[in-house]
Amino acid sequence: MYKYEIIINWSKQDQVFIAKVPELLGCIAHSKTQEEAIINIKEAMELWIDKTKEFGDFIPQPKSLQVA
Repeated sequence: MYKYEIIINWSKQDQVFIAKVPELLGCIAHSKTQEEAIINIKEAMELWIDKTKEFGDFIPQPKSLQVA
């Protein structure tokens, strides 16, 4: 389980909930319900992290784990 912040907004234009993970650039998912948007963003986070590891790129720590 990843401990990244998830932000969910309603898109009036698209009529869907859009979920984003600010620390993972481009990690976005959407759905008609908030519950499905959360499920989709968790899957997107897993794929984002797996692909980033595969390419050997930097994966930021979740804000909750960052030391000031």
